[in-house]
Amino acid sequence: MIRITAATLLIPALALATWHYEGQWGSYGGGNGQFYLPLGLTVSPATGYVYVADGTQRRVQYFTWNGSFLGRWGSYGTGDGQFLSIGGVAVQPSTGYVYVTDYGGDRVQYFTADGSFVGKFGASGAGDGELDGPNVVAWAPATEYIYVTEQNNDRVSYFTATGSFLGKWGGYGSGAGQFWNPFGVAVSPATGNVYVADTFNSRVQYFTPAGGYIGGWGTEGTADGQFDFPQGLRVHTTGVIYVADTQNDRIQYFTPAGSFLGKLGSLGQGNGQFDKPYDVDFTATGERLYVDDTYNERMQYFKTDTAITPASLGRIKTLFQ
Repeated sequence: MIRITAATLLIPALALATWHYEGQWGSYGGGNGQFYLPLGLTVSPATGYVYVADGTQRRVQYFTWNGSFLGRWGSYGTGDGQFLSIGGVAVQPSTGYVYVTDYGGDRVQYFTADGSFVGKFGASGAGDGELDGPNVVAWAPATEYIYVTEQNNDRVSYFTATGSFLGKWGGYGSGAGQFWNPFGVAVSPATGNVYVADTFNSRVQYFTPAGGYIGGWGTEGTADGQFDFPQGLRVHTTGVIYVADTQNDRIQYFTPAGSFLGKLGSLGQGNGQFDKPYDVDFTATGERLYVDDTYNERMQYFKTDTAITPASLGRIKTLFQ
């Protein structure tokens, strides 16, 4: 007799889920709503605003869900609210504060939802609480810890919301728990596990909230489940892991343990095509996917009507226990 479980129902449903191209915005330039190599992006869980780190222009721009320009802040420099080079962005759910990595300034700054400076943490170095090339930030929903990938220290450090140092792990290498230029970082709301895009090792690794190694997947290549320069990644509301496979010009998605489920995108400038996608994120309910289409200087967004919500998974589990 075959035992039907939530897991056996979940994976086929997710594998068949289809993301439909819905819209886009942006073009090359320095005006409102234009970009010059946009890097990180994040969607506010409370407002649905889309925040984009406009890399070369050292600024953050934010938009409505469908790309209407709302505001911007930032410029080149070392003062509060300025950046030497800008990377990842993340929104703290409880306050709406926007956290931004200043890669060149070795610090993280945070702001109100409309860009007023609130605080900062980090200093150049390899010691506890110091940063060297901070790339991306991510929130842990349960604890509100903030995780930061450090390119030049090849590690992950994590902090309280106001920047008090809590811990770190990693180091240069290709072994389990080591990194070679870690970039994207994301936290599973369900488990608290921390997923890291280990870019130059062409893999994803995942860890306990305190950095204990659990597993990983990926090798360099173009086949399903392989990567060429994986960058941003996010955990969907269903627990599925979405990875921006940058040099392969696609988004791939996987089960929480790394089994391949699907992909979207190909090289080009058309609707649903990409040129070096760097980051991904979702609306709070998970029905809309945003992609940072970096070399096309635009944001694209997609919608699915077939995603399974955590609530529906609970009903399935109850029915078939």
